[in-house]
Amino acid sequence: MLPVVRGVCSASLIMLCSFGPAWAASDELVAAAKKEGVVSIYSATDMSQAQTLLDAFKRKYPEIRVDYNDLGTNGVYNRVISEAAAKQVGGDFLWTSAMDQTVKLAQDGYLATYKSPEIPALPSWAHYNDTVYATTIEPIGMIYNKTLLPENEVPKTRADLIAFMKSDKAKGRVGTFDPEKSGVGFMIQTNDMKQTGNYWDLVAEFGAAGGKTYSASGAMRETVVSGENILSFNLIGSYAFDWVKDSPNLGVAFGTDYTPAFSRVAAVIKNAPHPNAGQLFLDFLLSKEGQDAIAAKGLPSLRTDVTDGFNINTLNERVGGNLKPIPLDQSRLEFMDPMKRMDFLKKWRASIKS
Repeated sequence: MLPVVRGVCSASLIMLCSFGPAWAASDELVAAAKKEGVVSIYSATDMSQAQTLLDAFKRKYPEIRVDYNDLGTNGVYNRVISEAAAKQVGGDFLWTSAMDQTVKLAQDGYLATYKSPEIPALPSWAHYNDTVYATTIEPIGMIYNKTLLPENEVPKTRADLIAFMKSDKAKGRVGTFDPEKSGVGFMIQTNDMKQTGNYWDLVAEFGAAGGKTYSASGAMRETVVSGENILSFNLIGSYAFDWVKDSPNLGVAFGTDYTPAFSRVAAVIKNAPHPNAGQLFLDFLLSKEGQDAIAAKGLPSLRTDVTDGFNINTLNERVGGNLKPIPLDQSRLEFMDPMKRMDFLKKWRASIKS
């Protein structure tokens, strides 16, 4: 079962409610990182969301240059593996929304073990083997065109969404992530399949309605804003919070039955050319200062002491009290098995064509 965030000090948040003052990076680590002088980041986070964090880090450590490479989820995963195989590791740090891919990298020995002093500020499900760390808590929801779909007609549950797919309004005008082309899309879809009893019914109705698939959230946004699509589901809700500020005809909604949430995860790459700078950047990202910076740009924080933007408690309130984080644990590896992955995608393709 996934942890359900219900109250300020629920079982899944007990770690968050009891931590003390934030730990500062050691003088030795800071000195070693400054001597290296650069940190190379392989990321799947849009620069628009990352810029405030990068600016805050550079203000604190102006001696360290940040090389930021936005590669996408599959790009990050493949780059780490290919560089290790060639014995030419160029990255120090990865930051990606593909939790399963990153746990797989850790399992296969591509990532460095580093016990961050910020661990006491994280929920127990948000770090894996002192190697992979959750850095955000991002709800999975839907966006809709408010001029074409009144708020009272927006599906509230998975059953409602299935029923909506059968309506004339949905025909050829609904979108979702393509699990074959997006790492985070694959994780979202497989998690939904495991956590709901009617996932394949939903996929079948989506296919029957002539639903469209996309490799990125931004493409879904554009089609809903333009009116080409009326609704897109199972997308990154944290992005949608930002989008609705600039698009008057765009709405964001979350299921009242349950709202899954994934985390953007981070790790130091094994045999990194600048390992100390990678460790320092990780500590900064997990610190209150770093979490303030990302929350201010719409990436909700795992910490409860963040007030500029959503933290894990205020986010739970915003989505209706049924936030279910996807845990960062061994279960992330299930669909990294090639046969299970192939079986899921084969069934997906058959279902949307039925």
